[in-house]
Order: sequence, then structure tokens, then C-alpha cells
Amino acid sequence: MAGLLSVIGIGPGCFEMMTQQAVSALESCDAIIGYHVYVDLVKDHFPGKKLLTTPMRKEEERCRLALDEAASGSRVAFVCSGDAGVYGMAGLIYEIAEEAPYKEVEVEIIPGVTAALSGAAMLGAPLIHDFVLISLSDLMTPWETIAGRLRAAAEGDFCMVLYNPSSHRRADYLEKACDILLEILPETITCGVAGNIGREGAYTKTCTLGELRNTQVDMFSTVFIGNSMTHMVGDHMVTPRGYGFETGRE
Repeated sequence: MAGLLSVIGIGPGCFEMMTQQAVSALESCDAIIGYHVYVDLVKDHFPGKKLLTTPMRKEEERCRLALDEAASGSRVAFVCSGDAGVYGMAGLIYEIAEEAPYKEVEVEIIPGVTAALSGAAMLGAPLIHDFVLISLSDLMTPWETIAGRLRAAAEGDFCMVLYNPSSHRRADYLEKACDILLEILPETITCGVAGNIGREGAYTKTCTLGELRNTQVDMFSTVFIGNSMTHMVGDHMVTPRGYGFETGRE
């Protein structure tokens, strides 16, 4: 008899920012499987579990490992950072689970707090109105497509959240993204960065779009770009919804 595969978003990694549903699934599972960094974040809170990990860029292997374990009858917790359905493994799990060996496995998706939400909370309230998430990683999406999405978001006056803004290989990608946005948006647009969310060394920074172009970020940074109405309320980045009450604006 096949078991249960729970695909779990663990949020930014600290125990306090996991949902109770995620904690319950991890407590009741037989095995915890995932990218080794994410398994390391949770394993001490759930002792006695079988631990199986894979390194970076082994996503398909990781999914098959989880499905194989569940197909053997185990209750499996497959952990992903943030939310498993936002740039996570939920989609790939469903695709592979259609194969014959796995059709009897029950799959459930348990949501987690994605960086757009946890980072926004650190900065204030930048996502009160319509917004888009865009990853700057071109490992699976051509840069030309990413650039087109950035332009469309700017033309639509959306607030934007940029995931994967930089890496050793893509050190200048945030700069490139800002150059595209500055073709459409004024350099005074309010922006913010949240880094190391929920972990040691967590920080925030606010700046203008013009200043963001030269801001150092890394893979642990999430970038927020406001819309035409976003502004600072004290030390907080806020996008008004349109309730007719505004403060700190001329």
C-alpha cells in the first residue's frame, strides 16, 4: 500500500515561521527528504526521522527519491523553502507522480510563508495592492523572457518582488533588471531589500530605484520595487490600497 507524500513549504527556515500544518506533518512523518540545506534547517526539531537529501540542481532526482519512499508505504515530508508552490517542487512532484510507479501515492501540498510575504513584513506593507513575483534566475527561463516580464510589470504599474536577484554567475543581473525598469519608471520609485529572512543576520534596506541599481544583493536577498504610489511612512515601505487616507504625502 502506497503512503503519503506531503510537499511542505517550511517558510524562511526558522521554526517560528513554519505553519502549524507544516509542523504537524513533519511530526507525523517517517522520513524527511529535500535539498540538504533545507533538511538541515528542520531536522533538529524533528528527531528520529529518516533523513534523505540531494545537492543543488538534483531537483528531479530529489522528487523521485521522495516518491519512491512514499510508494514503499512511508509517510514522507518533502521540504521546500518558502512555499512549495512558489518556485518550489510542487509542480514537478505532480508531473512525476503521473508515472505508473507512483500513481497510488497520495500527494498533498502544505503551504509555507514565501519570501515575498516574510520580506514584506520586515519592510512594512509594500504589497497592499496588486503585485507580481519575478525570478531573475535564467537557469530555466531565458533572459529575454524575464526582461519582457519586467517591462510588462513596469508598464502595468505593478509592485514587484524579485527572487534570485544575484549569484556568483549572475552578479550584474539586478543592475540589468534596474536598467530595464528605468527605461519606463522614474528613478525615485521606492524600493526595498530584505536579506537573510528569518535567519541570523536578517536585515532590510530601503532606497530608490536609481540607488537599487548599484545595491549589492545575493541569493539570500529578496528585492521589492514599489509602484507609483509606494512611499515611506516613517521607516516603513507602504503601498496604499486606496482607502482615501494617506499620510506623509504632499
